[in-house]
Amino acid sequence: MGDRRRFGGIMTQASSILVTLFGLLVLTFVIGRVMPMDPVRAIVGEDATREVYENVYRQLGLDRPMWEQFIFYLRDMLTGNFGTSVRTGQPVIEDILHVMPATIELATFAILVGAGLGIPLGVLAAVKKDRWPDHVIRIFSLLGHSMPIFWTGMIGLLIFYAALGWVGGSGRMSQFYIGMVPVRTNFLLIDSALAGQWDVFRSAIDHIILPASLLGYSSAAYITRMTRSFMLDQMTQEYVTTARVKGLSQRQTIWLHVFGNIRVQLVTIVALAYGSLLEGAVLIETVFAWPGFGQYLTSNLRIGDMNAVMTCVLIVGLIFIGLNLLSDILYRVFDPRTR
Repeated sequence: MGDRRRFGGIMTQASSILVTLFGLLVLTFVIGRVMPMDPVRAIVGEDATREVYENVYRQLGLDRPMWEQFIFYLRDMLTGNFGTSVRTGQPVIEDILHVMPATIELATFAILVGAGLGIPLGVLAAVKKDRWPDHVIRIFSLLGHSMPIFWTGMIGLLIFYAALGWVGGSGRMSQFYIGMVPVRTNFLLIDSALAGQWDVFRSAIDHIILPASLLGYSSAAYITRMTRSFMLDQMTQEYVTTARVKGLSQRQTIWLHVFGNIRVQLVTIVALAYGSLLEGAVLIETVFAWPGFGQYLTSNLRIGDMNAVMTCVLIVGLIFIGLNLLSDILYRVFDPRTR
């Protein structure tokens, strides 16, 4: 009976993922057709003749019925054919594989800052509810939610780079080091460490600290608020009173019992925050001239490069599907009751 239930659960989850993927493909196709941009004009330019325009229009299959266009689109996506970027002339998937590591580095540093600050601050705010630490932490969270990230990015550059010189400026490293590191993974920190180029490694650290910290602060505000809410909900449960009656200290009760019961919820919160950082770093990458996924999407959106835009939207959806699947797996690790 147990094996049958497990198999049924796996099949249900697989079916849910397939339905979600199909819905995502439908969504990206519809976005590509309803956006007020002309993909043909983006290819042929404004000065192209009508004959050239119509030839390209037919080559793209835009003269076919909508259902037929979707079948061809579905076939291309399933075979890994994401088209060619108008802006770069390269296959879109190659462009994305080139720029995505920069965003992953930035988002990973940011989520380490966000979770490293947000979780302990949320726990402290719950324990000190309605006292001055709670008020200070809630103001900290409110500011993180309220301040636009592009504004904090510009202020951060003015103060910490231009005025104090504590961090690097725009880009992933100083201009002096460009081209000095052999590209193996496109992760600059990993490539520079593998090559033994420690000057480049330090320059990369100097340049990633500020944008990652600002993104991490925004993420920490959300994680803090959610952690505080989860903790307060659990602290009203009867098992907390029972633990204290048995002689456990407040520290033991909070960290062993209360925090242990919110770990599963925090997994989802941190995973979703990480996904948001991966797809939502557009503004911070623009401010810091960070050559990542967000800047790639923005650049192609401006010129109407629909192959690139639709692929970026699809990848963002796949990221969230993957993170949700990872959350389900971690649920089973942290909470035996869900196995």
